[in-house]
Amino acid sequence: MDNRALTRAFKLAAQLMELHDENPFKIRAMEGTANALDALSFPVAEVERPGLPDRTGLSKTAAAKVAELLDTGTFSDLQRLLDTTPPGVVEMLGIKGIGPKKIRSLWRELGLETIEQLREAAETDQVSKLKGFGKKTQDSILEALEFAGQSKGKLLYPQAEKLGNELAQLLRAGLNTEQVAVAGEVRRRLETIETVHLVAATDQPAKAHELLNATAGITPDPRRSGPFAWRGAATESGTRVEVLLVKPEDFTTEVFLNSAAEAHLSEPIPQPTNPQTHNSTLRQLARREKFQQEEALYERAGLQFIVPELREGLGEIALAADQKLPRLLEDGDLRGSLHNHSTYSDGNHSIREMATWLRDHGYEYLGLCDHSQAAHYANGLSVERVRQQHQEIDKLNAELAPFRIFKGIESDILGDGSLDYPADVLASFDFIVASVHSNLKMDEAKATNRLLRAIENPYTTMLGHPTGRLLLRRQGYPINYKAVIDACAQHNVIIEINANPWRLDLDWRWVRYALDQGVQLSINPDAHHTNGYEDMRYGVLMGRKGHLTKEMTFNAKSVEEVAAYFEARKANIKPPLEFKQSLFE
Repeated sequence: MDNRALTRAFKLAAQLMELHDENPFKIRAMEGTANALDALSFPVAEVERPGLPDRTGLSKTAAAKVAELLDTGTFSDLQRLLDTTPPGVVEMLGIKGIGPKKIRSLWRELGLETIEQLREAAETDQVSKLKGFGKKTQDSILEALEFAGQSKGKLLYPQAEKLGNELAQLLRAGLNTEQVAVAGEVRRRLETIETVHLVAATDQPAKAHELLNATAGITPDPRRSGPFAWRGAATESGTRVEVLLVKPEDFTTEVFLNSAAEAHLSEPIPQPTNPQTHNSTLRQLARREKFQQEEALYERAGLQFIVPELREGLGEIALAADQKLPRLLEDGDLRGSLHNHSTYSDGNHSIREMATWLRDHGYEYLGLCDHSQAAHYANGLSVERVRQQHQEIDKLNAELAPFRIFKGIESDILGDGSLDYPADVLASFDFIVASVHSNLKMDEAKATNRLLRAIENPYTTMLGHPTGRLLLRRQGYPINYKAVIDACAQHNVIIEINANPWRLDLDWRWVRYALDQGVQLSINPDAHHTNGYEDMRYGVLMGRKGHLTKEMTFNAKSVEEVAAYFEARKANIKPPLEFKQSLFE
């Protein structure tokens, strides 16, 4: 059980205690334990149980609960609460926009004990009549339920990749073969996954079925399975799992055919170099001939090799026919990390810890972007704390050189599109990431206009998570992508691909349009913890799906290039008459 699972368990316990109207002090203690676990940088499961209080800083009572959870999968308080709460009510706690108190009313006053009963009550206008609800809350519940229904059975990419790799390792060992590949949506690097698909070469399909049927965490579905295909689902999430069992000589062909969108496979090959491939599709070519490598198949078709993440049928075949596919961005191209948080706002590590991790892992710079003052819920920085932070950064830069910490801020885009802080404070930063965090219920016109005004602000260097979406949790606010991207091009504003797996925003489907308009993109982890830097990999994958190159990636620049860019941009800003240079002197 990793730290995130521990944290989730204690957060759930706190929610259930609030649902049952238990002692507020005990609820805060449970939340405090969750927050303390979330802040730790080492795996708690690896700590000897008697040493938990000293290593974690938890009280002996809280540490005992953690030990019990690690050893048994639960702890007494949590289990007591789960035993006295209908499973459907527990499930309601995951609905965005309604907290435990409102769920208590739905449960106690309307007798609702399942998601289905809640949906029916909302659709028949019963929920709006409850005290403290109203029509607006009822509509929000219905919207959240619809989104949850669409998200059911799906996994975020990292979760699906982990499951796929674990199953591939199991099959390689159990079937004694290296010919096992994760294919499908995972290999194409989609941000959310409906089916975890694998291809395994074996002359013993029955043995593969035995292995998979005996594997914990996945549930077989005999009705959908057959001799050469095992089908089932991940037990916890309900995500479909499919393992195709093929002959060794068919392995490459089946991996290819199961690692591309239908549009990619069915598009006629343009201007084939070989007359035999005239009017053929890649599917037909793969079925007609045997290939040992996918590269050979594309070569036979007269095409530049197309990596799996591009196989979506979105014009990549025409580019490959003209040998115009670019060299895509790679993890090793990134030279720094921008948009990161520290303990000054809601991060878990100090500036020094965030900086030295990057330095020790070969990066050249850190862009620090704690929350601005309007984000009070995230301990946003007052003007005085901005000044203190800048002084600390100056000292660290003198000590850590040539590594560089850039003074940034994640400035809230306020309701009217203006940036948090007056101009003189904004001018004190090296760069500014402008993001929306509040008043998310907007129609397209309002959301777009709000972003456009922020983009027009001369202090905006970069647009953060443009739609505010949380994948499988919350729909983003609707925006006119073209208008927003065009404005960024006009005002020389960088757009981030927020690499947090819950966001991956800018959506990869708009990356090519941004590149065509000359907009630079930045792979930003939005890290609140040194572990968060690992998320940059997912941002790179999404960028690659949109044809992102090293040359168009802002944080692939050297520290000197980034510093020069920030300085030149600031030099072009004409300060307003009320500008107070002395504020930070």
